[in-house]
Amino acid sequence: MYIHQVAAYLPAEVIDNAHFTRLNGLSHEWITERTGIRTRRKAAPDENTNTMALEATRRALAQAPDFPAASVDLIVGGTYTPHDTIYTVAHAVQRELDVSDIPVVSISSACSSLLNAVEIVEGYFALNKASRALVVVSEHNTAYNNDLDTVAGHLWGDGAAVLLISKERLAPTDLRVRDIRTGGAGNIGKANESVTLKPVERGIVMPYGKDVFIHACTYMTRVTQQILEKNQLSVDDVTYLIPHQANLRITKNVLQQLGLPEDRAVSNIEELGNTGCAGAAIALASTWPDLHPGNHVVVTVFGGGYSYGAMLLER
Repeated sequence: MYIHQVAAYLPAEVIDNAHFTRLNGLSHEWITERTGIRTRRKAAPDENTNTMALEATRRALAQAPDFPAASVDLIVGGTYTPHDTIYTVAHAVQRELDVSDIPVVSISSACSSLLNAVEIVEGYFALNKASRALVVVSEHNTAYNNDLDTVAGHLWGDGAAVLLISKERLAPTDLRVRDIRTGGAGNIGKANESVTLKPVERGIVMPYGKDVFIHACTYMTRVTQQILEKNQLSVDDVTYLIPHQANLRITKNVLQQLGLPEDRAVSNIEELGNTGCAGAAIALASTWPDLHPGNHVVVTVFGGGYSYGAMLLER
């Protein structure tokens, strides 16, 4: 299957680290040293997970005249910060496209939802139940976050992205999804409590950041090595590595373990913060114009609940 187009939407409001200095005394230097984050985006009062997803969808379709809305026969949405858990982000996109009687699925597997969503598409395609799919990932972290939380309140940003995926190649610029590998590691470490989002309690909290850091570095490195080995590629064949945008130190650690130079990694966490399962897709959208025939891209992710995965793309 092939990714035909990727587009992203980011809210206009920029929140810099000075905001947190005023709120709770965390300095710009302290935040950047530990996370790499300098700014992040915040949705406007009239924006939410669904509205951001709709705008990303409009942008993706506007860039793909040979992928009309009427041809979409599967929509898969991913988010852990839903605007509505019944009328989901995927249903909102279906209404926007005005396509009837197609499979519409929403999932939540923390920051690995992007890859699990693409895997769902892969399954529908394999069963001949669909041939043109839309994967939408959107996070409204600031709707749930507590800015006063000095442990994790400064990490989160908002944003959305959409992937148009077809069973057959539609254009030379399409990215072939060569392989996907995902897994769950909820039975190890502090997976059950390291990152939680409990809306009726305190929102997004991360009491065990060190445990997250250690396992993210381990699993993102390991699954990247596994998918390359399975496809008889080496790290030298990787044009770009797009990691989950959680922490710049995690990215650098993974690069070091893989033996990749820093200029091979695509990073947006410095400007956008942690945008959850949308982060890697937003990064892919920004990288899209720079890809050339023969390039290989690995998207590798790790999320709360200790979900993980990697996807190998080639142009």
